[in-house]
Amino acid sequence: MDSQIHMTGPVCLIENTNGGLVVNPEALKILSANTQPLVVVAIVGLYRTGKSYLMNKLAGKNKGFSLGSTVQSHTKGIWMWCVPHPKKPNHSLVLLDTEGLGDIEKGDNQNDSWIFALAILLSSTFVYNSMGTINQQAMDQLHYVTELTDRIRAKSSPDSSETDDSADFVSFFPDFVWTLRDFSLELEVDGEPITADMYLENSLKLKKGTSTKEKNFNLPRICIRKYFPKKKCFVFDRPTQRKKLGQLETMCDEELDSEFVQQATEFCSYIFSSAKIKTLSGGIEVNGPRLESLVLTYISAISSGDLPCMENAILALAQIENSAAVRKALDHYEQQMRQNMNLPTETFQELLDLHRVSEKEAIEIFIKSSFKDVDQLFQKELAIELEKKLDGFCEQNMNASSDRCLALLKDIFNPLEEEVKQGIYSKPGGYQLLLQKIRELKNKYLQEPGKGVQAEEVLQTYLKSKESVIDAILQTDQTLSEKEKEVEVERVKAESALAATKMLEEMQRKNQQMMEEKDRSYQEHMRQLTEKMENERQMMKEEQKNIIELKLKEQARLLDEGFKKESRQLQEEIKNLQNNMRRQPPPICVIS
Repeated sequence: MDSQIHMTGPVCLIENTNGGLVVNPEALKILSANTQPLVVVAIVGLYRTGKSYLMNKLAGKNKGFSLGSTVQSHTKGIWMWCVPHPKKPNHSLVLLDTEGLGDIEKGDNQNDSWIFALAILLSSTFVYNSMGTINQQAMDQLHYVTELTDRIRAKSSPDSSETDDSADFVSFFPDFVWTLRDFSLELEVDGEPITADMYLENSLKLKKGTSTKEKNFNLPRICIRKYFPKKKCFVFDRPTQRKKLGQLETMCDEELDSEFVQQATEFCSYIFSSAKIKTLSGGIEVNGPRLESLVLTYISAISSGDLPCMENAILALAQIENSAAVRKALDHYEQQMRQNMNLPTETFQELLDLHRVSEKEAIEIFIKSSFKDVDQLFQKELAIELEKKLDGFCEQNMNASSDRCLALLKDIFNPLEEEVKQGIYSKPGGYQLLLQKIRELKNKYLQEPGKGVQAEEVLQTYLKSKESVIDAILQTDQTLSEKEKEVEVERVKAESALAATKMLEEMQRKNQQMMEEKDRSYQEHMRQLTEKMENERQMMKEEQKNIIELKLKEQARLLDEGFKKESRQLQEEIKNLQNNMRRQPPPICVIS
């Protein structure tokens, strides 16, 4: 939304219809027009737990997402509302409200699992909304998080059905926020007050034991602790009397419980200040078109029976954006060349100098706009197309020069041609008069500006076309002896050969200039690409360091809680990550 697009209300992004998930073109159209970085907040939870109310508060409205006031689930699929970010100028806040999980009318948990997985894949902050306290029932209702290994792939694999790559989930999972509604307990442990975050951390502690009961208790807790890089908790009192809950859309803050109003304000403030921009691996910020591509890729995978794969989604997005980056770079190059080049250029080097500046800018545009260019396929395409465009401009330059020179020759030499036709030079002494006249006209032609790179070649071609006429005048000039005529013929031949040699040398010089320019062009591609790849490598190392740091903290916590086996498993993951970091070679790039 370069110029802010104001959505007056939410629209369905992904419709849950006839047991399948379908993307809404209207929502995609809104996303495709939004080029700002997106902070994407998705909320999930059981139906009739007040999810939509919180999302409306984030949008700064009382009405918007359907609240519903009966036991029937209102929101079907995933609904989207894009609003200007209240704290980040030139950013958009994208709110995703999902249909209530566990709706008995559906009778099918399959779609619930996909809705849950999509909310995680599309968001930068994931809000799980539930009623009451964090007890085993609440954890059991969060069983969807334990099913994510069956729903999501981090990396593509030739045998993905048997490959568990959940160790990589933390690298792209959103921040986790648990909102507890109608919370009635006192936040304290052993008589000491605790924060909601401390309450969540205590609730995520594991139980020792190997029975099925302990495993079921621990599994959702392990998943939350392992997968989500950052965790936060908010508790909410009941907003108003039970009988008035159906009127929330029409009630102002003064009519609601003051504690609830304060809690809702704190929740919104946290989201506005702390929720991150949706970012892909390599620090790629997601805007509307990129989110659109992710939605289409994931839904396509689900519809075809495959698992949504983060790596595949990024590569699919890269294909689209890198192709567009090539077009953008080429358009800029052509625009700059046409805008700054006056045809014909006086020298070939003048054209190459302009090409050099325009090409450098074009490569910069491509480098800035592209990512995940595997094997530099798109940059190779750009290099080939830029070379073609240079060849095209060289040809245009030569044609413009030829046209200008031919017109000039016609204007300068036409009177002479008329005199020759009239026989003015077909008389004794006429040959020398003709040569003198030609020399005068040649000097006049050579002194004319703006002839361009073909000036000499066009002149020599023109003079060669008149050799037979000049020779005829030579042979009929009675003031010259046969010997003088032979000498003159040889002189003309030598002069013509010298001119041909000069033209050949000039052509070789141009070819040499072009070869040097292509080599310089290659070096410029390599310089910018190497710099980008090194930056990407450093960014990837930083991301991996952050992931290792998160896993080290969790490993220390597991060890502290006495879970040595789980701690050793996590240590193995950390070791693999560290080995991968050490094995990463310096960037190697080849443009050929």
